[in-house]
Amino acid sequence: MAGVIRRLDETVVNRIAAGEVIQRPANGVKELIENCLDAKSTNIQVTVKDGGLKLIQIQDNGTGIRKEDMEIVCERFTTSKLQTFEDLSAIATYGFRGEALASISHVAHVTITTKTADAKCAYRANYSDGKLKGPPKPCAGNQGTQILVEDLFYNVSTRRKALKSPSDEYSRIVEVVSRYAIHNSGKSFSVKKQGETVADVRTLPNASVVDNIRGVFGNAVSRELIEVGCEDQKLAYKMKGYVSNANYSVKKCILILFINHRLVESSALKKAIETVYAAYLPKNTHPFLYLSLEIAPHNVDVNVHPTKHEVHFLHEDSVIESIQKHIESKLLGSNSSRTYFTQTMLPGLSVSGGSEVKSSSAAAESSERVYAHQMVRTDCRAQKLDAFLQPKEKPPPDPEPSGPSSRETVTKTTLPDSIEMDDMNDADMLDALAEHEAEVAKGDEDDASGVQRKRPRKEQQQDEGDEDLTAAATPKRRIIKLNSIKELRAEITESTHKGLQEMLQNHSFVGCVNPQWTLIQHHTKLYLLNSTSLSQELFYQILIYDFGNFGVLRLSTPAPLYDLAMLALESDGSGWTEEDGPKEGLAQYIVDFLKNKAEMLEDYFSMEIDQDGNLTGLPLLLDNYTPVMEGLPLFILRLATEVNWDDEKECFRDFSRECSMFYSIRKQYILEAEPGEEQDAEANSWRWKVEHIIFKAFRTLFSPPKSFSEDGTVLQIANLPDLYKVFERC
Repeated sequence: MAGVIRRLDETVVNRIAAGEVIQRPANGVKELIENCLDAKSTNIQVTVKDGGLKLIQIQDNGTGIRKEDMEIVCERFTTSKLQTFEDLSAIATYGFRGEALASISHVAHVTITTKTADAKCAYRANYSDGKLKGPPKPCAGNQGTQILVEDLFYNVSTRRKALKSPSDEYSRIVEVVSRYAIHNSGKSFSVKKQGETVADVRTLPNASVVDNIRGVFGNAVSRELIEVGCEDQKLAYKMKGYVSNANYSVKKCILILFINHRLVESSALKKAIETVYAAYLPKNTHPFLYLSLEIAPHNVDVNVHPTKHEVHFLHEDSVIESIQKHIESKLLGSNSSRTYFTQTMLPGLSVSGGSEVKSSSAAAESSERVYAHQMVRTDCRAQKLDAFLQPKEKPPPDPEPSGPSSRETVTKTTLPDSIEMDDMNDADMLDALAEHEAEVAKGDEDDASGVQRKRPRKEQQQDEGDEDLTAAATPKRRIIKLNSIKELRAEITESTHKGLQEMLQNHSFVGCVNPQWTLIQHHTKLYLLNSTSLSQELFYQILIYDFGNFGVLRLSTPAPLYDLAMLALESDGSGWTEEDGPKEGLAQYIVDFLKNKAEMLEDYFSMEIDQDGNLTGLPLLLDNYTPVMEGLPLFILRLATEVNWDDEKECFRDFSRECSMFYSIRKQYILEAEPGEEQDAEANSWRWKVEHIIFKAFRTLFSPPKSFSEDGTVLQIANLPDLYKVFERC
């Protein structure tokens, strides 16, 4: 037969609720002390008899309770601190539910004597089961409130029997009062047994936190304290407090934790801090900790536990980790005050037995301890053997770089030793090498301060005004004073994202996913980068910063511009329609147009076009790097159609953009091996270029724009701390 569901009697409900809030006398004292503090009391006196079971008396000098409110003061859910549920998200007082006095009155006899500042006399009232026994009676009294709790749990015999001895319950009450006394420096607290003349705990209104710790826990703790304090605006918290140094230890950890001035417990924080101390204290010993956290009220949920000894707050793991790091840094610095005890081994020594010797430890300057989930297991400076083993490539059908590919040959014209590589025999090569070395030696004698062509951009900018600067074994570097180029360089500098620049300078290369996407690691994070966008921006910046100072990639067979234009117009990417006219006429127009610009293109960009309309040379932007020639026809077409040749600055910008697009790593022009198909060295040569040429250049020559952090060019896909959290759950 199914049981009958009945509505519980209100008295039973109230007693059940009271049992949740008031579990033992110390809980009642905590609730009443918080009420005193909410009433702006500066002097709180607690008197106890039989561990609080017979009598608890709390006297304060706060604002008091109005006579009109005394009728409902012991009813459930009556409070002066909260009006709407929304107020709970920004609660700044201890109490808010209005259950403390109600719960106590359901399991004890309560007498309240109170006087407000504007009242002529005090009023006393008795309560039972949340109800007023009789009207408040006027009496003599000081400003503030005195609450008398008698015969606690008189009607809950099971709870009364389950409690420990009166002395044990009294020690718990002393502990609660002591913790609030330490936190509330500037207020006076005292707790004593009824009939005793001396208080077991007494703090003075002008005492500091350390004075209160000394008064409660003794001089042994207070002299070994380290002040801690940190703040994080991102996590919206502030922490201050005192922790014991490595000289002090106890058998049981003492953690006094206040969050927004509320005494709470946090096993996660306690465990995290004890992990730090494990490296400093003897085995099975623990520290003393007093911490006060102030967290933005809207980030804290105080309505978690009936006794309010637990709270939840946002970003708990991050806040705890931040506090853990700060305490560890303080402990590292405290090693200079480690105390060791020595014993005299031989007579006549100046050091007497049991004397203290202070030693300064070098560990104080040691680096901060790194945990496993924060450890960087790669070195961005490490090199790979394959960096020195350049894969063989199929020679391009038309273009072929001639002359030394070294960046030391950077001039607007080719050097004398730029001969066809195919026609050189071993003897000629040795002669050319000897001649080149002689020139290098001569250049070093002439200018001892000579530097290589390619160097960090900062050095370039600093030395740009030095007209006598020469690169080793090269003709004099041209100094560009065009305002348009200076403005384009300034735009690059202004839009630089410092964080991305630091990441690319100190990254560890992981691998290429495909020609468009590449994986790198920086510290404990894994990033997916758009190689196409990054390489295009890199070549654009090289074209702007090295303007007028390029070497030449000589084509072994001159490429007719007409044929290149026709190839481009026949491709889908050209956008040609019949309305544009015949392709032959357009192609001839492109040839004539670029021939007219040949002198400028050769002077500024080392792009050579002969009188017959053939392309004979391209700019050398990076050592050992040749662009994919399949993109050359469209590049020639776009030079004639997409560049604004009328405005100087726009012309240089547009040409550099088109040229950088041609030089960049583009997926559509790279033939990848199919899945499962064996990859030969030639098919993989682009991977070597990306890793050892493009990404190597990112370290010294690149200033990534801020837009890359927002447009999906750089994506964080994993980080080590979060991975540890995932695998810890497995």
